[in-house]
Amino acid sequence: MWNQRESPLRVEKRFEFEEYSSISKFMKMVEELCKLKQIYPNISFGKNFVSITIFLGSEKLSKIEKDFSNQIDNFYFEI
Repeated sequence: MWNQRESPLRVEKRFEFEEYSSISKFMKMVEELCKLKQIYPNISFGKNFVSITIFLGSEKLSKIEKDFSNQIDNFYFEI
């Protein structure tokens, strides 16, 4: 589940990984999606996690933003 935050409006999620190599695969998939959808979230990562923040254009998640976040979730479950 993505967490909605205010000031600024955004949704964010932290993805946990057991192996660093899985992070690399996940990040490559997210990179390709960003290029395809022209959405560029803030991304940070460490030894066993990736955090993604999507800044919202309005108070509610748009269909495009929702689809984008759902696709990222799907990538996580594929790995």
